[in-house]
Parts: sequence; structure tokens; C-alpha cells
Amino acid sequence: MKTELSQKLGVEHAIFGFTPFPAVAAALTRAGGFGVLGAVRYTDPDDLARELDWMQEHTDGKPYGLDVVMPAKKVEGVTEAEVEAMIPAGHRQYVQEILAKHGVPELAEGEASGWRITGWMEQVARNQLDVAFDYPIKLLANALGSPPADVVARAHAQDVLVAALAGSAKHARRHAEAGIDIVVAQGYEAGGHTGEIASMVLVPEVVDSVGELPVLAAGGIGSGGQIAAAFALGAQGAWLGSLWLTTEEAELHSAALTAKLLAAGSGDTVRSRALTGKPARQLRTEWTDAWDDPNGPGTLPMPLQGLLVAEANSRIQKYEVGPLLGTPVGQIVGRMNSRRSVQAVFDDLTRDFEQAVNRINRIAGRDGN
Repeated sequence: MKTELSQKLGVEHAIFGFTPFPAVAAALTRAGGFGVLGAVRYTDPDDLARELDWMQEHTDGKPYGLDVVMPAKKVEGVTEAEVEAMIPAGHRQYVQEILAKHGVPELAEGEASGWRITGWMEQVARNQLDVAFDYPIKLLANALGSPPADVVARAHAQDVLVAALAGSAKHARRHAEAGIDIVVAQGYEAGGHTGEIASMVLVPEVVDSVGELPVLAAGGIGSGGQIAAAFALGAQGAWLGSLWLTTEEAELHSAALTAKLLAAGSGDTVRSRALTGKPARQLRTEWTDAWDDPNGPGTLPMPLQGLLVAEANSRIQKYEVGPLLGTPVGQIVGRMNSRRSVQAVFDDLTRDFEQAVNRINRIAGRDGN
């Protein structure tokens, strides 16, 4: 499963795995793919440094990358407290009503509310990069599109390729103009923030729009056959994220959430603004239903919504409140029906890919018969 891009990066298989879990990213790299660690939750640079130290020790000298959430335009002079002050009292009350309805306990006094969505802030992302560029990362991906021009230049100066996610051909062309090295064409089926266009339509549109620039296909990919289809559409690799959530190395810290993912079908997700204020595909729950209810106050724009619900999500996850418990995940969740190691999942992908290619070769009359 080699492409020009995978050979350039020095990986055996053109499978790029995005994950917030270092153990998953390292296992992907060791398996012969390319692990990409999500950095957004590491608001303390020291925490990210510790995880990258661990990655160095567990990737056998093989390449890996980092994914950040960084706006293309600077937002200076705005503190988190000032942003929080913009949240209407009515929305705070609505959160409390949902939690009270489901009997969600309070956090213990002095207990931190867990991860807060602050990676969107300019300085947080730059602090992450200051750490990351001290390590031999081979790829910097940005979930919010093209990072600022000085960041692209800094990455290139250290021989780090830059990737940016795109939900349309128009976005992909902008990335190409900004000097991005790789475009990740992320379809509507994907987990997390997505656009409106499905992968089967989006990938060839993006490939056609950016010329020789490598394109990775993302969204709705969870089998080797689907990876083969992405290659047939012109992609030079597949970007998989949701598929790793139920692996043995994933650190969801919730047996109840893992069980929900394993039981879910491809129709059990919804594209909702409930988590961050931007459309993001996730498990459908009574929490997403409440925020999508036309009788409710509606969601706030990013980053207000993420800050508003941060503590509530921490409480829901800590106490495993079933009806409200969810996570970003793509429609491929329907294939995630057993808990296995990253290596086992990876082996299935490569084996199924080979079978899919053989089927196509037979159809094309290239099997030697």
C-alpha cells in the first residue's frame, strides 16, 4: 500500500491515523502506518512534552506527526475569561436544567472540570508548536485549515510537511495557495467537524482542484476496500480517526462509552453544534437532542459553546450518565463492533485492501487468466 507520499514520509503503508491517544498513535506508526497525535487537549506545554517524550520511546524510530487546532488569522488581546463573559445567562441555565433532569452530580469541590476547548486560542497553539518543533515530527496537520503563514514557513524550515483539512474544493485551493503540502479531504461522514459534501464526491473534486498536491481521503473509511476506493479516486493515502476509538490502546476511561460505540450503527450519529458551536459529527444522545431542539436556546458560536459545556461534559463523562454520554465519531462506527488491538485492526485493513485490489484486477482482466 505504497504511494509517492508514503514513500516520501518513509512509511510502509499509506494509512494515516489521527488520534488523541499517544498509545494509539505509536502503535499505528509501529504497525507501518503514520500515527498523528491530536494536540488540542494539551493546554499545558509540559504535558505535551511528556507525551512526545513517550512517543519517542515507543515508535521504534519510525515517523509520526502532530495535529493542532489553529486559526489562520490571529486573535490578539482576548483572554479566556473575557470570552466566557460573553456567554448568556440563559444558556448557562439551560445547561443546568439538562443536567438536573438527568440527575448528574456536581464535581467534587476543587476538582478541575477537565479539558476545556481552548486550543483555538492563538497562544495555546503556538505554545504547542514551540514544544513540537523540538521533536522529530514529520507532519504538522491543522484541523482548522491552513495555519498562519509564519507557521508554515517555520515547519518547512525544519523539513516538516504541513497538512490541512478541507471540506470543499474551494477550501483545498486556498490551502494550495497558502503553501500547504498535503490536503486532507474530509467528507460529511467523518467524526468531528465536517462540511456538507460526502467523501465519494469530495475526494475527486479536491484531487482535481489541487493538481499534483497529495490528497488524503478522510470520512467513512474503515476497511481496506474503502482505502482502495480512495486510491481509485486519486488519493495518496487514507486519514482514519474514528476507527481507533475502540481499540485496546485507546484511553477513553469509560467502559460505558466504549460499550455505546461498540453497539452503535452507522445511523446512530448526528452532525450537531452541541459540542463546539460548529457542526461536528458525534454519537446522537439526549444531550445533542436537547441542543438541537427548536424550543431550546440554540447553540452558541465557537468557542463560546465549547467553553459553556466543558464542565457539563466532564460531569457526564465522570459519572457515565448513559443517556447523555457521547463522543465525536463518524458514521464508520457501524463497523466498530469489537475491541481489538491497533495491530489487529491494521492487519485487517491491509489484508482487505489486498483482496479489494485483487477483485478489481480480476474485473479489469489483469489476474493473468
